Amino acid sequence: MYIVTLGRVSTIELRHLAAMTAIVEEGSFGRAAVRLGYTQSTVSQQVAALERAVGGPVFDRPGGPRPVRLTPLGSVVLDHGRALLAKAAALTDAVDRFQAGDGRIDIGTFQSVSSVILPSVVRRLREEHPGCDIRLSEEEPEQPRIGDLDLLFYDGRVDGDIERRKLLDDPYLLVAAAGTFPDGPVSLERLDGAPMVAWPLTCDQPLMEQALAHSGARPRIVFRSAVNDTLLSMVRAGLGSALLPWLAVRGADVPSDDRLRVHELRPCLPPREIYLHWQAGRVHSPLAARAVDVAVEVAAALAPPPTA
Repeated sequence: MYIVTLGRVSTIELRHLAAMTAIVEEGSFGRAAVRLGYTQSTVSQQVAALERAVGGPVFDRPGGPRPVRLTPLGSVVLDHGRALLAKAAALTDAVDRFQAGDGRIDIGTFQSVSSVILPSVVRRLREEHPGCDIRLSEEEPEQPRIGDLDLLFYDGRVDGDIERRKLLDDPYLLVAAAGTFPDGPVSLERLDGAPMVAWPLTCDQPLMEQALAHSGARPRIVFRSAVNDTLLSMVRAGLGSALLPWLAVRGADVPSDDRLRVHELRPCLPPREIYLHWQAGRVHSPLAARAVDVAVEVAAALAPPPTA
């Protein structure tokens, strides 16, 4: 039951206004009752309740075949009542669309997820829910925060009161200019002292470089950039090789570039772990819940090389 809480008219219900509108449009209580699926006495009771709430009659009732007429007070009530009914209908439609998955979702992401995973997620969500409103923001902070985001992709586990789903292990691969190394896997010891271009020391990069050092390989970092395409351009130019996660290699379509070669590492470095996070205890909208399911399905369909 919907109640309009506006001072002295706090007992007006939307059904009272709907009955009044039907009477005006049909010209009689009887025809309004047929249209609404009520008995005529029920319609009369609703109008009586409305008149008690507003403090006076809203209809003149001439009797006989003549149609009822609005009183001056009734005209005021009808004008505002129709606006309230329209807003109630809009609210109902918005709630129905939200429950059906046509709401808004805010997703935080980063480069390689944006290139490889999210396009499939966005496409499927829009196919299933054409009216949905998807907002994406891409950044790779050292200390990510969910804030007002519904979902956050990140290469690692975000601290705090967070729930998460692990999507995949993302192994590191060596990308080098053609001819730098023989075809096939490359041993980590061959990277000791070799010129390398690399990401800044954010996200999973420090862990990867620590693992590389523990293996006895200490390459010379000659350039750092947070942009995968920039790193690959420097590899093509011969500045150095790069250790990049498989998602970044796939997103840039490196295997199709005859100037570059992709090598597995022996032994493998610990893979980067890709997670989808959300605030613990937050009730998912149907759209956000579906986005989680789709992201899990899309990630499961990918086929990274083995990490052992």
